[in-house]
Amino acid sequence: MCVMVGQQAPDFTATAVIDGKFEQVSLSKYRGQYVLLFFWPLDFTFVCPTEVVAFSNAAAKFAERKTALLGVSVDSQFTHLAWQNTPKNQGGLGNIAYPMIADQTHEIARKYGVLLEDKGVALRGLFLIDREGIVRHMVINDLPLGRSVDEALRMVDALRFVEQHGEVCPANWHPGEKTIKPTVDASKSFFKEWAGQR
Repeated sequence: MCVMVGQQAPDFTATAVIDGKFEQVSLSKYRGQYVLLFFWPLDFTFVCPTEVVAFSNAAAKFAERKTALLGVSVDSQFTHLAWQNTPKNQGGLGNIAYPMIADQTHEIARKYGVLLEDKGVALRGLFLIDREGIVRHMVINDLPLGRSVDEALRMVDALRFVEQHGEVCPANWHPGEKTIKPTVDASKSFFKEWAGQR
């Protein structure tokens, strides 16, 4: 596993399930917009459907932020489709609002450093990629630990704010809250107020 932040996101082309059909998806086709690329270990498991559906339920919020969602697991496109067609009360998904990418060869998971070679599955990796194709944020959870969609949205908001305004975002920042001008002198006004709240 390696730290990819600040590096070019590895490109890939693979088959995905989109609106019940099989289509080819390439990361490079998303250049010019933000991408949230995330991996889950396996279809038809336990934590995975909760994450896959949670990201799908938030797809409109990501779209408002000009951010494409791409989900990947080592399962085939046929398994992805079968999982979507399984009722939710039986661990299925229903329709998913973003491409579910098949990585049967494990090539994508390996490129992103999340493949557990001995198990043949990916850790719960999440990569926020900017409009130039650079990884700006990554988080990798162990298999039993589900991720926070709200935190993923917060990171998209923070990246967009930094790019638009040149100021930096402190811990737990949300849109509308104070940010920091990243110079020693200019940051003093933020820290004066911040210190008084501690």
